[in-house]
Amino acid sequence: MSSDLLDALTALEKQKGISRDVLIEAIEAALVTAYKRNFNQAQNVRVDINLGVGTMLVYSRKDVVEEVADDRLQISLEDAQAINPHYVIGDVVEEEVTPRNFGRIAAQTAKQVVTQRVREAERGLIYEEYVDREDDIVNGIVERLDARNIYVGLGKVEAVLPANEQIQAETYRPHDRIKVYITKVERTSRGPQVFVSRTHPGLLRRLFEMEVPEIFEGIVEIKSIAREAGDRSKISVFAHNEEIDPVGSCVGAKGARVQTIVNELSGEKIDIVEWSEDPVVFVANALSPSKVLDVQVNEEEKSTTVVVPDYQLSLAIGKRGQNARLAAKLTGWKIDIKSETDARELGIYPNENSPKVILESLDDEMDDFDFYKDEE
Repeated sequence: MSSDLLDALTALEKQKGISRDVLIEAIEAALVTAYKRNFNQAQNVRVDINLGVGTMLVYSRKDVVEEVADDRLQISLEDAQAINPHYVIGDVVEEEVTPRNFGRIAAQTAKQVVTQRVREAERGLIYEEYVDREDDIVNGIVERLDARNIYVGLGKVEAVLPANEQIQAETYRPHDRIKVYITKVERTSRGPQVFVSRTHPGLLRRLFEMEVPEIFEGIVEIKSIAREAGDRSKISVFAHNEEIDPVGSCVGAKGARVQTIVNELSGEKIDIVEWSEDPVVFVANALSPSKVLDVQVNEEEKSTTVVVPDYQLSLAIGKRGQNARLAAKLTGWKIDIKSETDARELGIYPNENSPKVILESLDDEMDDFDFYKDEE
């Protein structure tokens, strides 16, 4: 084996990150294929590459048997013991059969196989890199578009942003830089395939982790997310330390933190509410920005009846029922909203057995931001 080949293996190991053992294995497999193809041989063979002395040797391998059925694959015990008296039935006898011109003939055939193995090893490394990044957010560049999908360059691989994972209000153009959420990484015959999303709730979670240090450090926890991508989302947050305001931490000074996320999501409205283990409080919070007078809970059916002031009914329900729908997704409870007048007529409000909840939908510091408010 020439020093040039050794140098090439070293260079591939450094440039491609592929271990020398993988490359040697690929070369050995290629040489076995070349030997059988070019010398019309069918016996079992093994190729031994010695990096220390720079040699490539081919050995035939024959099983020691009592009665030979195929002399290309088997050798009798008598003949084996003539080579070495210690051989017994079941052993394997190896004999060097390296052809004189093997190096020249094998090189051409081996080149293609080695190239393929190197490509497969590279794909394997890329797959391992990105499969570990599932459920993570990455920066990408829009490379091309077709009728359904958008292809986003992530560096070593091109990811697919399917139509159902795109925010409908967004327009994508080649060379645009966008943040995407990796939903799935698959092995395919053409290499690793990465699927990304702009609509997944996980994207919103990761954006808050990036923008809010308290969430990244675990001081504030995101409990649940309900999202209708491109339009409106709700997230519930909780602080383990009572002295910390979880909602205020996410909003930031003058709304700076949440506004950065709103801008990244092309103006998507985001309601941030405080999580509570008490469904009465949590459901009332989730219906922000509307005020809530009363929440009555049915534990068996996991449903609630919410009473709101008459003038807040449309705000509580939201456009096309969006506010109520998102609140139900966020809390995991069914929500039936009644106006105060209707509730009184039905005799369900006021109810002495149900706690009365009067909540302001948002903190005073959030009142100045119209992206938290829905139209009645």
